[in-house]
Amino acid sequence: MVYGKKLPIGVDDFEKLIREDFYYVDKTEMIADLLRNWGEVNLFTRPRRFGKSLNMNMLKSFFEIGCDKNLFQSLNISKEKELCETYMGQFPVIFISLKGVEGQSFEAACKGLANIIGMEALRFSFLKNSSKLTEDEKALYSGYTNVKEGDFVTASNIDSLVSSLKRLSTLLEKHYGKKVILLIDEYDVPLDKAFQYGYYEEMVTLMRNLLGNVLKTNSSLYFAVLTGCLRISKESIFTGLNNLKVMSITNVQFDEYFGFTDSEVKEMLGYYGLSEHYESVKSWYDGYRFGNEDIYCPWDVISHCDNLRADPNARPEDYWSNTSSNSIVRRFIDEANGKTKDEIERLIAGEIIVKEIRQELTYSELDRSIDNLWSVLFTTGYLTQRGTVGDDKYCLTIPNYEIRKLFIRQIKEWFSQKTRNDGKTLEQFCDAFEDGNAVLIEKLFNDYLWNTISIRDTASQDDRKENFYHGLLLGLLGYKDDWLVKSNAESGIGYSDIMIEIRENRIGIVVEMKYAANGKLEAACQEALSQIEDRKYEARLKEDGMKNIIKYGIACYKKECKVEREI
Repeated sequence: MVYGKKLPIGVDDFEKLIREDFYYVDKTEMIADLLRNWGEVNLFTRPRRFGKSLNMNMLKSFFEIGCDKNLFQSLNISKEKELCETYMGQFPVIFISLKGVEGQSFEAACKGLANIIGMEALRFSFLKNSSKLTEDEKALYSGYTNVKEGDFVTASNIDSLVSSLKRLSTLLEKHYGKKVILLIDEYDVPLDKAFQYGYYEEMVTLMRNLLGNVLKTNSSLYFAVLTGCLRISKESIFTGLNNLKVMSITNVQFDEYFGFTDSEVKEMLGYYGLSEHYESVKSWYDGYRFGNEDIYCPWDVISHCDNLRADPNARPEDYWSNTSSNSIVRRFIDEANGKTKDEIERLIAGEIIVKEIRQELTYSELDRSIDNLWSVLFTTGYLTQRGTVGDDKYCLTIPNYEIRKLFIRQIKEWFSQKTRNDGKTLEQFCDAFEDGNAVLIEKLFNDYLWNTISIRDTASQDDRKENFYHGLLLGLLGYKDDWLVKSNAESGIGYSDIMIEIRENRIGIVVEMKYAANGKLEAACQEALSQIEDRKYEARLKEDGMKNIIKYGIACYKKECKVEREI
């Protein structure tokens, strides 16, 4: 087993990563590109788990006065001798991450924001005794670090909170005689949480004033870098900020610095002796398109490598989407009309759809139109692009198998909830199974498929397509609380798809499902019934005391199904 360097799962502290010998995919050339492609205020928008926080921490480690220059000695940026001499360790740096500002009220969010800024201000405690500052300026600094009853006092003083970053940068410039670099990670998290909990307008005003103060007409600012998932419209947050340079997922500049490229993934797999897993890693975690680069999700690749080191037979898992609620996908599916449902089916089938994308939005606009939700799915990494049609129309697709599974899972959950609200029809559907009424089962299942979202998956194996319909049927049959419903239960000389025991009436039901790849539903039904017979799936039911055994073959294709019963 090959171990080598530790894998940095969840490690976004650059200094820790280098000092403790974690595996590092070198992104330090971003520093040179940032300086040469100058922008006074730079905003990078990328989906979550694509290395934004680590890159920001890297920038802090490089530019901050007193930095350990040895951290970079073997990295790519060290080749830029003149640049390193001019910029490394030459600036005071203010670095805050707003990912923790998630209070359920505006007051709680203010406390969270004040705590983050206050803790950063405490890093500069030397300002209390600085010979370069007046007594009034020292008192001003102390105001940002004072704590009362466990909270920074700025939490209850909005004006002081709004001015905190600008004034802190002014004090640092005066102390050092050098302009300040400002780094704000996950700038849009407070807005996201405010939107969820109902205080969005208050937070917009606070963030607009906070950022406006520190980013506009701030003579102490050398440059600033912000990161986030969404590009919030200038009218909402960045009003009057004419020095803002935005690098979104569609921009070519900096396209290779967030996420892993194909060559970087191959190198990592080779380092750990896992090269034989390249194809599965690619199908599960590749597929994102940032600018001109094909990008893997680094969180997924690192997590899967870690699992493979412990178990060479470990199967790929859904790592990325399990790190959040994925509420945007659920909201999207809930609001889907007939046209949108068809487009979702096409996406899951591996097809491409063309949509106009608005990269500048306010959170309050998200639910105004389904078209806005398309834009959010794109910017947050649930969809990616394969080129453009015109100025703002993008060819959208699901990036990889991991995200395809997420969509399918969300559809199943939505379908299950939707159908459970129709208790009368569900009761009729389940009773038809007990009564041996294949005609009624077929009619009702067809109705469900037609009125909801199904899978037209031409991009995956037939067994995966079959699993989708299998899952839907299980959800429907689960309506009967007093039925014992088993999936893939061992019986006879194999595993039956669905097995039901209705113990009160001693009725046993065997269901074998098939995906009719060629659309020949009747033939697929006969194949299913033959399999039940040949593999003696009814044996388990008989052992459990069921006297009346009913056998169904069910075949599905797109939004159609066929149901036949063995007579």
